[in-house]
Amino acid sequence: MVSLHRTWGRVVTECQLPSGVQELRVELGGREALALNYPELTGRAEAGSLVALNTTALDLGLGTGGYHFVTAVLNACPGCPAPGRSLAPGHIMKLRYTPCQVRCLAVEEEASPYHAILRDRDSIAGLPVVVAELHSMVAPAAAGAYSVLGSGARIVYIMTDGAALPLAFSRLIPPLKAKGLLTAVVTAGQAFGGDWEAVTIFSALLAARWALEADVAIVAMGPGIAGTGTRFGFSGVEQGQVVDAVNVLHGQAVAVPRLSAADPRPRHRGVSHHTLTALGRVAQTPATVVLPQSADAGFLEGVRQRLAAAGVAARHQLRYAAGEPGLELLAALGIPVTSMGRSPDEDPPFFLAAAAAGVVAGELAKPGGGARQPGA
Repeated sequence: MVSLHRTWGRVVTECQLPSGVQELRVELGGREALALNYPELTGRAEAGSLVALNTTALDLGLGTGGYHFVTAVLNACPGCPAPGRSLAPGHIMKLRYTPCQVRCLAVEEEASPYHAILRDRDSIAGLPVVVAELHSMVAPAAAGAYSVLGSGARIVYIMTDGAALPLAFSRLIPPLKAKGLLTAVVTAGQAFGGDWEAVTIFSALLAARWALEADVAIVAMGPGIAGTGTRFGFSGVEQGQVVDAVNVLHGQAVAVPRLSAADPRPRHRGVSHHTLTALGRVAQTPATVVLPQSADAGFLEGVRQRLAAAGVAARHQLRYAAGEPGLELLAALGIPVTSMGRSPDEDPPFFLAAAAAGVVAGELAKPGGGARQPGA
């Protein structure tokens, strides 16, 4: 059973975010609320526009950043682009069989300029791939890799469909691209809106390596995550599946453990049960699991014990690295990062682990680091 909560609202004010999404303040039922509008799906709204809203998540007290979502703009502003027949190439549909299914050009399909390059590829030839669970890990991981590789580094983010589907929902990616920490974004599966679209995680990885010439790739879902408090009922299980995909394609998987010294939930304190399941049960092939070497000794010992008990330490290689260079770079560039409302100062292990994984991936990508294996 599924249910959809809908209502009507009138736009009071609107502003466009760097991602191209419109943030609206809407009046509904005598009160005001925030809503997001994706103009490419629904047309642009302006003050006074009547909009249909999906209010399901907020009605249930869930996250979504505190927003309702516009499903239709009934009187889109005069002269503004409106949805309509597109002459763009491509025949791959995302959000398939829903009222909002969208047409895109997939990087691997025949109309793509990269089709011939990707058609027979079955290896990413040792490409280091940071495999993370949460979207908030992308910035420190990218900064960690950049701190090693320096200017000219080609770091590609692959966004999976484990959480938010539109890349435009992310406020993190535009500044990372603007500051040069990310070269390009590939949106895989049902996720959409990247510089390139891919049908699967496998073709996304191949595109990162051969079409976009990445030195390092980072794979993580978009903002948000689905969880149920059960062992396998969370969308972050994909971390283990992505590790296996990287190994199937002869890459080098560098996994980010989800660490926290501040999460009030016992199941996520120390090392999260998500990491123990994704890397201890789901992943069937090995990765390098990076721990921040500067974390509190007692904290790290507790993490090591839990990794050992869950079989992670036996299945994967544990490695230690310093994450500080990545976090210092983010601070110097003025890119703030948070996770679950906490900053690096409030929960250092979480961010240090992601940055340290980026550092290790950057080291693997350097000449002699093993990133360019035979099979190119």
